[in-house]
Amino acid sequence: MHDVAELQTGGDADIAAVASLLADPARCTVLLALDDGRALPASVLADEAGISRPTASSHLRKLTDAGLLVVETHGRHRYYRLAGPEVGALLEHLVRLAPSRPVRSLREGTRAARLRSARTCYDHLAGRLGVQIMGSLLDREVLIGGDGCFDPIRDGRDALSSPGHDVHYELTDTGRDFLAEVGVEIPFGKRPLVRYCVDWTEQRHHLSGGLGRAVLDRFLSVGWAKRVPRGRAVTVTDDGRAALAEKFGIDWAH
Repeated sequence: MHDVAELQTGGDADIAAVASLLADPARCTVLLALDDGRALPASVLADEAGISRPTASSHLRKLTDAGLLVVETHGRHRYYRLAGPEVGALLEHLVRLAPSRPVRSLREGTRAARLRSARTCYDHLAGRLGVQIMGSLLDREVLIGGDGCFDPIRDGRDALSSPGHDVHYELTDTGRDFLAEVGVEIPFGKRPLVRYCVDWTEQRHHLSGGLGRAVLDRFLSVGWAKRVPRGRAVTVTDDGRAALAEKFGIDWAH
């Protein structure tokens, strides 16, 4: 007979359990709608996915039960958000592997162009804006350790940007001074300070981790960038274009 403790020990990871949730287009739309780190009510998520409120509630319950979403209650309203950065990272990896949807209207084309230009990836900047900021930080040796380029076969590394297989970036002392001048507050905590994602539209690295969030917070707090009412796209303001040119050496005309 098997020992009871042995029987209670979990076996291999049940990837199919998560994959089955992601096999539904409406649930994927809901997850992507939340990939900017914000919490949204079920009514907005239902509209975003083009489904009824009851259907949305059923999907949200399944995603919450699976640990992909968390729910917050404010009065009579319930707001949903991604359960953490690891869920955002999962979505970003899947987006890199997935084929692009065909663009069937001017509205869809405009939305796709905005996402390629500047967007959030969970809680940090992505798209052309994100990779250009990453490139600027490397050029100024704010960060060292890599070149910002994605190469899946380089030294057998970088294929999945996973711990132990990724490029190791570090914040320099010069970089700390630069960030202080820009007004970016360097966070402290258990979360890794400097990480990156492989940007799925640019196929280059953009900054994530605690520092990536701090940069996004700075851009939003001083009005250099603004979120669109719905979706992950962000727009760079006139003040933002001036700041990008003056502080990062980026000529932003997108």
